[in-house]
Amino acid sequence: MSTVSADETVPDPPAFPGRRWLLPSAVIHEFDPAAARPGRRPRRTARDWLVDFSCFLLAVFVGLIAADAVGDNPHVSHAAADLDQLLGALACAAVWLRRRWPVGLALATIPLGVLSDTAGGACLIAVFTLAVHRPFRYVAWVAGLNIAVVPLTFRLRPDADLPYLVSVVLTAVLVAAVVGWGLLVRAKRQLMFSLRDRARRAETEARLRAEQAQRLAREAIAREMHDVLAHRLTLLSVHAGALEFRPDAPQEEVARAAGVIRESAHEALQDLREIIGVLRAADHDDTGRPQPTLAALDTLVAESREADMKVVLDSRVAEPAAVPASVGRTAYRIAQESLTNARKHAPGTEVTVTVTGGPGEGLAVTVRNPPPEGEVPHVPGSGQGLIGLTERATLAGGRLEHGVETDGAFVVRAWLPWG
Repeated sequence: MSTVSADETVPDPPAFPGRRWLLPSAVIHEFDPAAARPGRRPRRTARDWLVDFSCFLLAVFVGLIAADAVGDNPHVSHAAADLDQLLGALACAAVWLRRRWPVGLALATIPLGVLSDTAGGACLIAVFTLAVHRPFRYVAWVAGLNIAVVPLTFRLRPDADLPYLVSVVLTAVLVAAVVGWGLLVRAKRQLMFSLRDRARRAETEARLRAEQAQRLAREAIAREMHDVLAHRLTLLSVHAGALEFRPDAPQEEVARAAGVIRESAHEALQDLREIIGVLRAADHDDTGRPQPTLAALDTLVAESREADMKVVLDSRVAEPAAVPASVGRTAYRIAQESLTNARKHAPGTEVTVTVTGGPGEGLAVTVRNPPPEGEVPHVPGSGQGLIGLTERATLAGGRLEHGVETDGAFVVRAWLPWG
């Protein structure tokens, strides 16, 4: 994995920035799969060599003690003792294969344990290795077979110092203790793996959350740009079209239209500068320009009327300044986008903007325009304006509906919470 910052890619830190030789190769292989060799076993670390050599010495030490006991056992002949020691030496040498074939070695040491007391240490090490490196189902079968053949072992070669029953019980308990120790080691490793996986998932989820937040911020900025610039640019289009189709208009109307075009262009540049400021500062409040609220709705309607648009504003809110800033800004954007859509898709119609509500009952915004007279030429657009308004209302805790009524009028209704 890697993370992207600005124009450079920052790779993830290594799984083990410290001393890798202190950990088992199996752990490193699980934690850092990229370091594994394809199709080959993980390379032994210094710790693995130290542990393997210690296990070999332990198997030899136990084998020497058992060989001495077998030589003094009156129930074992001299030839059987020699065979016992030979099999024990082979079992001790096979300890070096415990990492490569843990299941095969554990199964092979079962008959060796029956025929040779000297192989007892190697048998226990093989069972321990199986418990560490393989699932419990393998361990249960092999450990069960080892315990099952214990009575047969002491029937063939009774212990010279201990009674038969005591020998069987002690050996079975020893095998069970070794299995339990191996399962404990495996459980600790599995816990390490699970914690590492949780940490990786947490890092991935954090990165995904960051990417999602960035995407949502960009979408919000895109909606903001659409809502702001579409209104200004449609005003420019209307007045520029009037100048184009009425070149003989009185000088006063031409000057007024040019003034509106200049002012609208200036406002569009201001809005664009504001959006760019949001991109740079990543904070809407750092741009220095106040955001529109419900009190600015009169100015919005006046601008639309100056563009020869018929707008009726029915505001029944006693104190527009008392409306919360976020709610007022959302209501303003809803009215702005609705007027822009009416100007594009139903030119010449009378648009009614109704705002009602109060503290505790919420703020209701309704924008209604009748169907246009005659055929209206297609106006290109992204079609995302109403979707953006719906998302705005939902994020503010309200709701928004839009559609065509039975008389053909298009209506946008929104309700916003006002605590």
